[in-house]
Amino acid sequence: MYCYEYPHPAVTTDVVVFSIRNDRLELLLIKRASEPYQSHWALPGGFVDIDEDLNACALRELEEETGITGVYLEQLCTVGAPDRDPRERVISVVYFALLSEDKLEARAASDAAAVAWFSARDYPRLAFDHNMIVQKAHHRLAAKLSYSTIALQFMPRRFTLSQLQRVYELILGEELDKRNFRKRILSMDCLKEDGGLLNGGKHRPAKLYQAKQPDRVDFVR
Repeated sequence: MYCYEYPHPAVTTDVVVFSIRNDRLELLLIKRASEPYQSHWALPGGFVDIDEDLNACALRELEEETGITGVYLEQLCTVGAPDRDPRERVISVVYFALLSEDKLEARAASDAAAVAWFSARDYPRLAFDHNMIVQKAHHRLAAKLSYSTIALQFMPRRFTLSQLQRVYELILGEELDKRNFRKRILSMDCLKEDGGLLNGGKHRPAKLYQAKQPDRVDFVR
């Protein structure tokens, strides 16, 4: 049906999935079930069907390989070095997604031999050019903290400002001044007081907050 004089590259989607687990920023990887790079760790992803939308492909591959559904995806970049895939010329459209603590039930589904979480700062050598992609995604995530509400994607429905600050620190890899952080985050007008308190043990109970519009906490504010 599709016959052209010139050869055409194949198109894939890959998804970088981050979450906050074990008091660190973590990355979700799958172990490849087939060649090339069989048994190597890699990002979830696969080939786009001829009649399939790019976003739909990314969501489908994520579900097929990890069992994860219902996540918000943002397009990160497109990679297409001629030799990035030994099978043929493959161009990949890369997305990234953020998961909160209550959405962490990943499992190896039909297209993956295994699935596991790794530290986003210490993970194995990955298949294809996925190491470079992960580094780019981490850099983009850290950069967005300065002008968006992206960190709220990691938070449960109710949280303290100290818990939110810790998320920022884990992504950036550095400690932040408590007073300056609270002043800045409250000035963004994206939070509302929940009315509850979290018992801090020896410390004074901390106020609980929620996102003002949880259904509209997008990657870009």
